[in-house]
Amino acid sequence: MAVCVAVIAKENYPLYIRSAPTENELKFHYMVHTSLDVVDEKISAMGKALVDQRELYLGLLYPTEDYKVYGYVTNSKVKFVMVVDSSNTALRDNEIRSMFRKLHNSYTDVMCNPFYNPGDRIQSRAFDSMVTSMMIQVC
Repeated sequence: MAVCVAVIAKENYPLYIRSAPTENELKFHYMVHTSLDVVDEKISAMGKALVDQRELYLGLLYPTEDYKVYGYVTNSKVKFVMVVDSSNTALRDNEIRSMFRKLHNSYTDVMCNPFYNPGDRIQSRAFDSMVTSMMIQVC
């Protein structure tokens, strides 16, 4: 089960963070921000290969006892971070990959909105409902 979904700007500030159990919201914010170091390491390790590569899925960033943190980066260096419950062993890597593609497509729709200013927090109801359905779908 996905418990937290975050969209992080190129300058490493959150554009959108949504977590399912709200009592652990601060814990998920911490996990998302600590995962940014791992994302930066993976991007720098890939170097110029990332520019030529079409697949932007970073895979498992780090596991904890209760959760697994996955990452995805766009061509414009916007990062998507997803925290998944470790108890869900049925969730495969290709399913996480398709969830990130769906999130990226929805993010692209937000960016195409002429009333959205790039760099502002994402407040789109359509984006929020897509994230909610994605979190419920995985349950």
